[in-house]
Amino acid sequence: MIVRLALAFVFLVGLAVPARADDIAAAARGVVRVVTIAVVDDQVAGFGHGSGFAVAPNRIVTNAHVVELAERYPDNVVVGIVPSEGSKSYQGRVVAYDARRDLALIEITEARLPPVALYTGPVAEGNAVIALGYPGNVDLATAQSAADYIRPLSPVRSQGVASGRRSLTGIEVLLHTASIARGNSGGPLLDPCGRVIGVNSALTRADEGDSTFGFAIADTELMGFLRDAQQPYVSAGGPCTSIEERLREDSAADARATEDAAAARREAAGAAALKRQAALDHARDEAERTRENVMALAGLLLVAGALGIGAAGLFESRGQRRAAIWAVSGGGLGVLAAVVVFVARPSGEPELPADTVAPTTMPIRDAAIGRLVCTLQPERSRVTMSSTAEVTLEWGRAGCMNGTQQFAEGDARWERIAVPDDEQTVSVQRFDPLTRTYADTRYFLSAAGMAAARAARGDKPVNGCSAADAVQDALARQQTAIRATLPPLPNEKLVYSCRKAG
Repeated sequence: MIVRLALAFVFLVGLAVPARADDIAAAARGVVRVVTIAVVDDQVAGFGHGSGFAVAPNRIVTNAHVVELAERYPDNVVVGIVPSEGSKSYQGRVVAYDARRDLALIEITEARLPPVALYTGPVAEGNAVIALGYPGNVDLATAQSAADYIRPLSPVRSQGVASGRRSLTGIEVLLHTASIARGNSGGPLLDPCGRVIGVNSALTRADEGDSTFGFAIADTELMGFLRDAQQPYVSAGGPCTSIEERLREDSAADARATEDAAAARREAAGAAALKRQAALDHARDEAERTRENVMALAGLLLVAGALGIGAAGLFESRGQRRAAIWAVSGGGLGVLAAVVVFVARPSGEPELPADTVAPTTMPIRDAAIGRLVCTLQPERSRVTMSSTAEVTLEWGRAGCMNGTQQFAEGDARWERIAVPDDEQTVSVQRFDPLTRTYADTRYFLSAAGMAAARAARGDKPVNGCSAADAVQDALARQQTAIRATLPPLPNEKLVYSCRKAG
């Protein structure tokens, strides 16, 4: 009966939200409205709603007081999750509840939401903060019917500043000036990079013209709650920098890296050439010395042979025939050996050792490098929610990665645009064999933006490795079409320095 009564979640198709490149819009993809419907004797006896955000594709954080009735009366209260985009909503269940911290964790099974990252760095007073959620006063002003509360809709954002940390009933909270109202409860308080620094839970009263302030459950309390619930989460602790600044700085860093790598290769080539020349000179001297020694030996054998023949004549004149025979035999062998040694003398041309022979391999951009371990370079990267763990890849010949992914030829680099079916992120991946630099530029898109990118990609992605012109042309056309759907700026750029594995 409860499931049937969840006809309140007969979930209507909403208007598509266009793709945006800013970090707050990226975080908004994981913000939801949390709806509770109380049922008594098969009649709807109560209706409430708040906000929440995904910390995993199927797990949502909200305030405990938003789902208090569902925790107390699980058989009589339906919990509904209304995403910020899409065409339907979902039923959820409370899997962790902490009344003291005023935090709860809800699980859904039919949908996968883009998680929002938690910020683990310091939050200073005066820093800009942004609240995302579904304030009730906005709903009262705009809702036409009850269906509007269960229609996927982008959250409302408001901006203010952090005003310090306080203790509220023994719980650490962040005081801030971003505008919130009833209905924002459970929604995220973000830094300008879209990372969660708190969970909005309450606001001060505005008596006699007093200014209102918002209270958000602090990041420390949130992370403690998630650890207690054994719920993994995405986190980032780096400073918030603009993507424009990072792209500009990294472009200069990339040019320097390319120049340094080219200079290093020139220096290595010069050193190798000097080594080869020194080895050649040494080998030539050795060969000439050996030739001279052999010719000297041939001369000695010739002289010895001549002396032997001369001695044979002397012995014959004295009537010593036996001695003459031995002498002429030895002299003849000496002359024959001299001729053989002279004819077989070395040519004098040097033979270089194998490690000093000039290489004849293909250009480095086309060569196979093998298995690489790539480590993130924080000074060249902008990371808001992605993992910063090492990346392992296998770089093969002619732009083949991991034996299955063909990259397209670029200006001294290889490039591939990945459009996954199970994630709302488009990645522009580049690899530079000269500097051994791997870069992943990431766009966090809305559902509508991902649909456009997937349509441009087509139903048959270019898979498998081949350097054939037809494959390269098809890949280039596909990537040009995908790039046309992307916003002007990405959300993240992860730059890795790669080294040979092992």
